[in-house]
Amino acid sequence: MMGTSFLSADRARSPPVKVLSSQLREGKESQTASGKSEYVIRRLGPGEQRSLQVSVVWMQGTVLEVQSDLNTALILDETGNFVVSGINNVPKGKPCLSPGKYVMVMGVIQSHNPEPLLRAVKMADLSENALIHRKNWIYEVEDLQQILP
Repeated sequence: MMGTSFLSADRARSPPVKVLSSQLREGKESQTASGKSEYVIRRLGPGEQRSLQVSVVWMQGTVLEVQSDLNTALILDETGNFVVSGINNVPKGKPCLSPGKYVMVMGVIQSHNPEPLLRAVKMADLSENALIHRKNWIYEVEDLQQILP
C-alpha cells in the first residue's frame, strides 16, 4: 500500500522545524549517512551562529495561487515565496487553500532553490487569527531555533 509506506517514511524523520523560506533558499543540501537529503540552514537570532540540519519543516504564509490540476500551491511568508506540492493528497488541505488565506504547512523538503519546494504532509487554515499568527511567526521561528541542540 503506497499510503502506508508514505506515512512510515515520514514518521522515521525528525520532527518538523519552524523555518522561513529565505533560510531554505540560502541553505545547502547535504546527505545523511543513510543517503537521505537534509538541508543545512543558518539559525535565526543572536549569539553563536550554529547551523541547523532540517528535512521536515513547518512553514506559515499567505496563499497566493492554487493550481489543483498541478497539485501545487504558491505561498508567501515574510521573506519570500515557497511552493507546496501534494495539496490534493492532504486531508483537510484543499479547503484551506484559497488565495488570501493564511495557512500552516508541515512538509518534507523536496528542493530549496530557486524557491523552496515542500511535499505537504499536513496543512491547516490559520486565517481566523491571521494577524496574530503572522505577527508572532518570526519570533516563534527564532525562539525554536535557538533552543534546538
